[in-house]
Amino acid sequence: MDASVYKVIEVVGMSEKSWEDAAKIAIQKVDKSLRDIRIAEVVDMDMRLEDNRIVAYRTRLKVSFKFDD
Repeated sequence: MDASVYKVIEVVGMSEKSWEDAAKIAIQKVDKSLRDIRIAEVVDMDMRLEDNRIVAYRTRLKVSFKFDD
């Protein structure tokens, strides 16, 4: 039987457009340094405000990837 172990990290993406875009940006960045990403789960979404205006959407993700020996 092939046993696998996965590591889970938390990352936050930020975008001026949308929460979806923030999540996409986070995954694109993580993809540059991790291999074999399996799952990304949205944990939280919030907005950065300045003078009562939305200046950025933030999406927090839990990302799992295969942990190599």
